[in-house]
Amino acid sequence: MNVPVHLFAGVRQKLLAAVEALQQSGALPAGLDVAGLGVDVPRDRTHGDLATNAAMLLAKPSGRRPMDIAADLAEVLGRDKDFAAVSVAAPGFVNLVLTRQCCVSALGGILRGGAGYGANNLGEGRKVNVEYVSANPTGPLHIGHVRGAVFGDALANLLQWSGFAVCREYYINDAGAQVDALARSAFARYREALGEAVGDLAATEYPGEYLRAVGEALAAQHGRGLLQQEEAAWLPVVRGEAVAAMMEGIRADLRLLGIEQERFSSERGVLEDGGAERVLQRLSDEGLLYEGVPEPPKGKAAADWQPRKQTLFRSTGFGDDADRPLLKADGSGTYFLNDIAYHFDKFCRGHADMIDVWGADHGGYIQRLQAAIAALTGGQARLDIKICQIVRLLRRGEVVKMSKRAGAFVSVAELVQEAGRDATRFMMLYRKNDAALDFDFAKVVEQSRDNPVFYVQYAHARACSALNKAAEAEGLGAADLQPELLGKRDFGSLAHDSELELIKRMAAFPHVVEGAAQAHEPHRIAFFLYELAAAFHGLWSEGKRDASLRFIAPDRRDETLDRLALVCACKQVLANGLAILGVQAPEEMR
Repeated sequence: MNVPVHLFAGVRQKLLAAVEALQQSGALPAGLDVAGLGVDVPRDRTHGDLATNAAMLLAKPSGRRPMDIAADLAEVLGRDKDFAAVSVAAPGFVNLVLTRQCCVSALGGILRGGAGYGANNLGEGRKVNVEYVSANPTGPLHIGHVRGAVFGDALANLLQWSGFAVCREYYINDAGAQVDALARSAFARYREALGEAVGDLAATEYPGEYLRAVGEALAAQHGRGLLQQEEAAWLPVVRGEAVAAMMEGIRADLRLLGIEQERFSSERGVLEDGGAERVLQRLSDEGLLYEGVPEPPKGKAAADWQPRKQTLFRSTGFGDDADRPLLKADGSGTYFLNDIAYHFDKFCRGHADMIDVWGADHGGYIQRLQAAIAALTGGQARLDIKICQIVRLLRRGEVVKMSKRAGAFVSVAELVQEAGRDATRFMMLYRKNDAALDFDFAKVVEQSRDNPVFYVQYAHARACSALNKAAEAEGLGAADLQPELLGKRDFGSLAHDSELELIKRMAAFPHVVEGAAQAHEPHRIAFFLYELAAAFHGLWSEGKRDASLRFIAPDRRDETLDRLALVCACKQVLANGLAILGVQAPEEMR
């Protein structure tokens, strides 16, 4: 990937050159590790435009005080023409104020970067597997699944923007007791479709109306044939067809959210391929299995738990807080063994980097699975598990209660129809994934600053409107407003603090993308877009109060083109950020 140097990367290069100069002068020793040195935006913007903690990172290996190193760095950096001021702050920060020329030069880079502005090569083509959604195939997706689905999809987009080769995967849990319960519920619907009296279906595990179509399809295909069979014969047939029908519906629901996953892996398929046996053999060969009695589950009373000898994995040797059972007393595998087998299968497919997106109720399984993967791969695999906290759906101020087994829930289709795909995706990403989220129907359709998705999309539409009006008012053609052409200007008329602030915010986008990709936190993009939209709307409002700041300056073509370059760049950065989130960048708001 050919990624152009952006403002933050350029300043980092200057920082590294300053460190090298100090090494050559003898002020710093040779051989220092400079890989972690960089620049960031200070929390208090009054300190400067950028700041670095390089002096604090270099203090211990160089045997010098951070403030002394900071003073030396400031002296070298202060000679650079791109910095209007360089200062030192305790305990060893170096703060940098950019010159106007440095800022407007960054504007040219944004325009030339175009639809690729913000991309980076952090991944260097490395393969990474992102597994998300993976809801049990026992019914349609509902709002409880949406957050993980949107988070995982946006994270996959973010990693692709950062140079990773991403595989988007869905794990079908089709080998557990829950799919047998689904089959029995579908069989009841099958009998119902054949005209039998089945009584109150609330007694079944999954009484929802969504299984009625499955029962009718079974009746159409098998007639009354399944009724003549014992459960052992009809159960696998009904289970397979019910799971297939549920997965077809799940794929359709995901498409409503703009999500397409290229791989769907079956738990049953992994087990039938010998996945569990391979795991047991490998752990046994490493001496990591033994027969013992596991500790009682936390929170269980002694009367609720019977000690039984089982095959245990020595997971405490890999950071877990207890050894874990892989085989039950009867010799059958635990769910944990199946999960390990699936993840080891991923590794064997070439995915040493794995990211799982889980719901809040699975947090207790993180340590044990990471321990198992470390043991099986000799530490070669990296497994990051991201927990998405619960979403509370609010309607008219009241919490909507849901239960899939009771058949009462808000489906993805209903959610997207009422709130819209863009609002759903953006709002699911407008909180850190491990923080609880309230999804308020009234808020997501509100056209105000308090509705983040509207505020950001309106900024993009407003930029499009400004460019269209300028073309009409000033007789500018499409060629005049080409970003590549605008990017070659010297932007001599851009000097107001609000204009330069907008440029600085846009210039931070590649840095934000890289940081979000490293941390696996796509919410940073949503936050950035809201702040950028606020800066753009603020400049628009200032133009209403002060005619000298308006985007269109009649009879002053150069000034108008400079301002339109600013608008065009903002439009592009908003569009690029929204693309990472999987949200549309509209040219007009309806």
